[in-house]
Amino acid sequence: MTNKPNKTRTLREDWRMIRRAIGIWNQITPHFWLWSTVCSAAETVMPYFTMILSAMTVNELAGDCDVRQLAFLAAVTVLGSFLLSLLVRALQAKRALFDTQLWNQHELFFVNVQNRLQYEHLENPDVVLLRSKIFAAFNATGGGLYTVRWVVAALPGHILNIFLSVSLTVSMFTCRADGDFTGIWAFLNSPVSAFVLLALIGVNIVLSVRTISASTKKENEAVSGLAENNTLMGVLNRAWGTDVILFDLNRIILDEFRKCNLRPAWCEKWEKITLHYGILGTLLAAGRNLLLYLFVAVKAYLGTFGIGNFLLYQGTIDRFVGSVSGLSADIGRLRYNNVYLEQLYEFLDLPNDMYKGTLAVEKRDDNDYEIEFRDVSFRYPRTDTWALRHVSMKFRIGDKLAIVGENGSGKSTFIKLLCRLYDPTEGKILLNGIDITRYRYDEYMALFSVVFQDYALFAFPLGENVAANCDYDAGRVRDCLIRAGMGDKLASLDADGGDALLRCVGQDYDKTGIDFSGGEKQKIALARALYKNAPFVILDEPTAALDPIAEAAVYENFNILVKDKTAVFISHRLSSCRFCDTIAVFDHGELVQSGCHDRLIADEDGKYCRLWGAQAQYYEK
Repeated sequence: MTNKPNKTRTLREDWRMIRRAIGIWNQITPHFWLWSTVCSAAETVMPYFTMILSAMTVNELAGDCDVRQLAFLAAVTVLGSFLLSLLVRALQAKRALFDTQLWNQHELFFVNVQNRLQYEHLENPDVVLLRSKIFAAFNATGGGLYTVRWVVAALPGHILNIFLSVSLTVSMFTCRADGDFTGIWAFLNSPVSAFVLLALIGVNIVLSVRTISASTKKENEAVSGLAENNTLMGVLNRAWGTDVILFDLNRIILDEFRKCNLRPAWCEKWEKITLHYGILGTLLAAGRNLLLYLFVAVKAYLGTFGIGNFLLYQGTIDRFVGSVSGLSADIGRLRYNNVYLEQLYEFLDLPNDMYKGTLAVEKRDDNDYEIEFRDVSFRYPRTDTWALRHVSMKFRIGDKLAIVGENGSGKSTFIKLLCRLYDPTEGKILLNGIDITRYRYDEYMALFSVVFQDYALFAFPLGENVAANCDYDAGRVRDCLIRAGMGDKLASLDADGGDALLRCVGQDYDKTGIDFSGGEKQKIALARALYKNAPFVILDEPTAALDPIAEAAVYENFNILVKDKTAVFISHRLSSCRFCDTIAVFDHGELVQSGCHDRLIADEDGKYCRLWGAQAQYYEK
């Protein structure tokens, strides 16, 4: 993944990108735009209602001063304002309901996107950095989807404001005062002055849009340096624990914090941008306001309209200026927000090249499945080094297969290919004689229950963690926990009162949660694999966090634990593999030996015997 060269986008390309973002929000919150537009319309109309009636009231006071007419205007003003206020409050409450869910919806959208990504992308550092850039922009300026949502939601209000203010103000430009005027006064009383004024305002607006666009562009360039900085800050924020205290790592952490926070280059650049363009934008807005207010004052001085209309025009001009400024600013933000949308769409459009077949996996009550690796070789993307080379082997239903080897020998890669997180670079993997790529991906994945070393438990109830579902069979969950060695712990938790399965794992969100030990957490992860009840159970160092007694109990009861399922067992402790039917020995990506323990240990020149001897010598001493 490489950085794309900068290029100027056309208005059509800009609009296409913005329209896609609007479509994404429409999928996340389907009715937001409708309620937002209606609410903006009501909020916009309400001040004009008050301004018009106030102008009519002042004109009546300055003119005939009819008491009945004044009373009528007062009643309509009070009652109308009251009803409009109720309507606006109701619409604002509805819009606020969408807004309160905004952050969660944004996060959930990205979680769903990541869940659909090809596994290769999750291990790609370029993709990780791209995602970091997306969230750096979001955290710094709201860049990306957030900006589109807020800006597009504000556009109807700006547009309606401009339409209403122009409609109510147009008479100010067309009307003329009675009388004979000469010189500058004659020019100001003529329609030509209105055209000159509008032309000056138009130039001012164009300059404002250019200023805002340039400012936003410079901000984007400054923010581009935030991704690496934020990633490091996130790592430092998680750096806590025993090692930090024992090795006094706070010194290093604080130094890195200072490097991140003490006025980095992008921060100084941003400050200059904000100051420079902020002053320029303020001057342009002040010039625009001055022109309009002078024109209104001169028209009133010439007697073109009454004092009520003077107040009305002042109000409408205020709203016109504010809306034009807001609209020009929002257009600039939208256009240059597309820099962030480009990054977002690059992430969303990451290809999923993994072929997904249509063949259904046969549902067998006897779990009679056979897996075969046929001359399989594999190398990871972006590398020329082979992680596996010419691996051929079979294992049948009910087999207990142990995979051993030194670090980097290809054990984890073998499991990733078996679970189809990656496809082989060369060769085939067969299920009951059929290439696994021909099967439906979800149905093939359902065949495996896996406990990796980096398993994840969540701050959810214990029962939900085991079942990986909110709805679960409590009896079955308990049975799996007991088989995994958690029987005594369950009994003690139940004795404390309440259902143990309803207690949360950890106390992150619930003070009554249970802080399980590392070994207990590993047993819970093992119970989760058992609950899935898949034909294949894959255990990656399943006893690494267990004490020797608990480890021995797992091995002694291993056949009971997995019953008639096919079990693939990865371990560095060779003594734990003796109960397996077959032991596959990997070395530098190749399957160098295969057989039972007695057969392999008899081959004194073999890799397994050397590994066994290297571990046994410490016990013998």
